[in-house]
Amino acid sequence: MRNFLLLFLLLISVSICGCGYTTGSLLPSDLQTIYIGPFRNKIQLTEELAHDAYRFRTYRAQLEVDITRAVIERFINDGHLKVVEQENADLVLSGDLIDYLRQPLRYGADNETVEEYRVSVVCAVILEDKKHNKIMWEDPRVIGDSSYNLEGTYAGSEDSAVSIAITDLARRIVNHTIEGW
Repeated sequence: MRNFLLLFLLLISVSICGCGYTTGSLLPSDLQTIYIGPFRNKIQLTEELAHDAYRFRTYRAQLEVDITRAVIERFINDGHLKVVEQENADLVLSGDLIDYLRQPLRYGADNETVEEYRVSVVCAVILEDKKHNKIMWEDPRVIGDSSYNLEGTYAGSEDSAVSIAITDLARRIVNHTIEGW
């Protein structure tokens, strides 16, 4: 009976202490609102012809609009910061779409036919603290990516992969803002 009581007290103390994980924000408590500016398309398509490194670069119309919408929705769903107009914001998030890549990921048996592609959406992002007049964080290459198969059971489309990549990018931006990583 004594062992049972000790075990019970140990379990209670562990459950009270917890493991240190929290879903709370690491932002200072006085930062409650955020403005997400429209992402700007800064992809330099003219470089595609000049450099072999850009041979997988492509263009998707209105991609920056879809990114802006996804980031706003992710902040709203997260709930740690209220999305407001710029004049009422404690924080201002701005970003530039700097790359959109569609790269072959896997080839077929003939080593020429692409069976799977990876799509990557790359943005430069800055979060400014307007209340304290400082930059909270800045990342020149936040990447959201996904992949899709062209055939078979798991076949998908580039459009669905782009949607997943944008969602991944928005998740990374919100996580970096709220959790600091």
